[in-house]
Amino acid sequence: MSDYELDDDESNDFHTYDESDEDTEDASETDMIRFEGEFTEMKEQMYVDKLNNLKDQLFQLSEGMHPEYLRKHKKLDFIYHERMYLNEAFLAFETERIEKEYVSEKKAAVREFENRKIELKENLILELEEKRKMIENERLTLELTSDSIEAKPLNHLLDETDILEDIKTLSKACNSKIVAFDHHSDSDSSPNVVDARIEDGKLNYDKKWFHRGQPVVIKSKDGIEFNAVLASIGNAEIWVKKTNDNSKVRVYLSNLQKGKLTLQRRAS
Repeated sequence: MSDYELDDDESNDFHTYDESDEDTEDASETDMIRFEGEFTEMKEQMYVDKLNNLKDQLFQLSEGMHPEYLRKHKKLDFIYHERMYLNEAFLAFETERIEKEYVSEKKAAVREFENRKIELKENLILELEEKRKMIENERLTLELTSDSIEAKPLNHLLDETDILEDIKTLSKACNSKIVAFDHHSDSDSSPNVVDARIEDGKLNYDKKWFHRGQPVVIKSKDGIEFNAVLASIGNAEIWVKKTNDNSKVRVYLSNLQKGKLTLQRRAS
């Protein structure tokens, strides 16, 4: 074989290889185009499937049949009922607690009211007892010092005019031939003389007995009148304490007998 023939063979082989490569490239391009088309179709199908799936889920959701909705709804329903149960239990507990607190407060208020009443009563009793002791001490003091008590300036209710009238009356009585009274008796038989005497520390005036501490009313012929308390009773006079200023006044038994002064009981 000549060199020329070898060259021809090699040339033919080269051309064969070139044609095979071109065919391979054409096939690859065709496959790629086909694959791209299939991929696009697959993407479109996936989009359609997803869209249909979403539509199905929306329909299920609108009908209340979506599985996820049902699952979460069930969970929410459980939480709701559990919370309502706890709220009702808390309401019952608070109601019972408040009722017990109300009953307790009511009982405490009643106890406090009763204790306050007892305390008020005891305080009033103590106060009255103290006043009673003060009055008893005052009366005892008056009994012991009835002849020398002069707490304030004394009004004797007897001025010079009264004394002169008494002297004139005594003079007329001495000159009269009519016996007006018995010298051996404490009682006066004259119709103008009021029965007034002191016996056992008590005053008998106008057939009524008066004792120390008794409320009285003193009246004079001049129209003077005042309320007083019989403070002490002596042998020939009594002492009264005015209620308006607590001043003490001596009232002679003779003035009561002659009617210059009158003595009346007074409601306390």
